[in-house]
Amino acid sequence: MIDVRDVLIRGSEKVIAHYRLLLAGAKTERERELYLSRIEREQRLLDQLQDGLPERFAA
Repeated sequence: MIDVRDVLIRGSEKVIAHYRLLLAGAKTERERELYLSRIEREQRLLDQLQDGLPERFAA
C-alpha cells in the first residue's frame, strides 16, 4: 500500500532540490529572494509532514 505521507515527503524534498538548483543559477537578487522564500516555505511544509500530518489531512 502506498503511504501518502511518504509520497508527499519525497515530493517536498524534490521541490526543495529543484529550487536549490534554480537558486544556484539565479541572476538577480530578486530571483534569489524568490527561490529562498519558496525553499523556506517548502521546508516548513516538509517539517510538518515529518512531524505527522495535520488534523485536517488525517483520514
